[in-house]
Amino acid sequence: MANLERRKFLGGALMAGGMLLAPRRTRAADSRIEILVDEPIGKISPDLYGHFTEHLGGVVYDGIWVGEDSKIPNIGGIRAALVEHMRRIKPPVVRWPGGCFADSYNWRDGVGPRAQRPVRTNFWADDRATERYRTVTGGPQKYEPNHFGTNDFIRFCRLTGAKPYLAANLRSLSATDFYEWIEYCNSLPGSTALAKLRASGGDAEPFGVRFWGVGNESWGCGGNFTPDEYAVEFRRFTAWVPRYGVDLAFIGSGPNGGDIEWTRRFFSKLIEKGIGQLNRLYGWALHYYCGTTGRGIATEFTVPEWYELLGKADRMESLITRTWAVMGGTDLERRVKLVVDEWGAWHRQSDDVPASFLFGYPGTLRDGLVAALTLDTFNRHADKVVMANVAQLINTIHSLFLASEDKFIVTPTFHVFEMYAAHHGGTSVRTLFSAPTISYQSGATTSRLWGLSGSASLNERQLVLTVVNPHATDEREAEIVLRGAHIKSGEATVLTSADIHAHNSFANPRALEVRSAEVSVRSEPLVHKFPPASVTRMRFSLT
Repeated sequence: MANLERRKFLGGALMAGGMLLAPRRTRAADSRIEILVDEPIGKISPDLYGHFTEHLGGVVYDGIWVGEDSKIPNIGGIRAALVEHMRRIKPPVVRWPGGCFADSYNWRDGVGPRAQRPVRTNFWADDRATERYRTVTGGPQKYEPNHFGTNDFIRFCRLTGAKPYLAANLRSLSATDFYEWIEYCNSLPGSTALAKLRASGGDAEPFGVRFWGVGNESWGCGGNFTPDEYAVEFRRFTAWVPRYGVDLAFIGSGPNGGDIEWTRRFFSKLIEKGIGQLNRLYGWALHYYCGTTGRGIATEFTVPEWYELLGKADRMESLITRTWAVMGGTDLERRVKLVVDEWGAWHRQSDDVPASFLFGYPGTLRDGLVAALTLDTFNRHADKVVMANVAQLINTIHSLFLASEDKFIVTPTFHVFEMYAAHHGGTSVRTLFSAPTISYQSGATTSRLWGLSGSASLNERQLVLTVVNPHATDEREAEIVLRGAHIKSGEATVLTSADIHAHNSFANPRALEVRSAEVSVRSEPLVHKFPPASVTRMRFSLT
């Protein structure tokens, strides 16, 4: 995050090409936000706001898929309420079928007549993360029925308006299986046996899938490879793949958090066959979960633990810059971009979700702020990050939705994604924040967190500014200064609560909602109060 304290203003009074600062108010604002309209960073790809669905816990079964014969309102077996709410956030891309599940998944199991699809042991069947999950002995979370397969996933994407991103099994399937899955998805109608198989599932026309993950977490559940071994496999899997008229975008299995050596060694090994091998690599995937605090219960945390989790989430900034720097040591032309295709907080499974919903829990306001500050980080690095996929969509980890049988609610993370959808396709512009920093105790260590953070984007004469105030109890009054434009009008929405543990539940589904906030543009500079523990989106029309 760029900080205003790093920048010196000549006199601090005159704004080149913008408005003149008014004389100091009697009570000076304690913070300042400077938006440099004429300093673009890069276009914010809508794909930064992507999602992730894995056959894990309640994500697919009882989350996305309820079945055609269900009494729950559905569209061809897909939960109708989920489709409706997904459309509200304009989802750009959805990753499937994993995650670690993808590393043991055979795509052929999920095609053809549903009644004839085989039942397989789910990758997560033996997970021992919680005692409650260990008591589950059957059901789709333990034994995968393959009722939801490739055709079903593509229909889900089409219903919501998202592009599909398929994660291929590199650990336990062959390169031939990978080629044939691409053929199944993208070959012309009736042209091959696999095109005819696709048509038998109700889809004669090709799916045109562009995004393909070549393995998943290949340093771990995806094969326990060394980076050198994985580079060889990546070259083998992507060599001479039929295109079927689609500009295929292969995404490599990148590092776990800050594992710089995984990136360095992969890139070095990849180009042993020539620097042109980089042309096969559209994106380099980075995974980072900021985890949890204390006992790991999503709704139980102290004020220091509130700050601790936000501080952990803020590590995304350094992970992006450090990984990007290492990539540039080999990729001098910057052909390859970053893809953060798994990110979010990760708490313990809650006692009030079904036992089979592994890692399911209600997200709180704290998780909403984690989502907001992470999306702002992606926006500020729009020149480096081309896609990101929050983990996961529904019923587990950092989810946007919770569902069980006919019950369905949204989480604070959904509200953040809906607020931030205004950034889609805009140009990220440099924005500098200055605010009193926050000190907090993390064990025996005193740590510090910035006082305000956010991002801004410009789309023609419309400016979107999103701001996170992480302070648990104090508002921040900030001067908002534009360089290069004037504000004609503005409006704001805010997500906040007097209770930092606030969250939605089936019993109280609207406990935490977005509300409108007043914006006064009658005087210059614009001064706005950001409530404590809040995410604010401001939209300005510029002259």
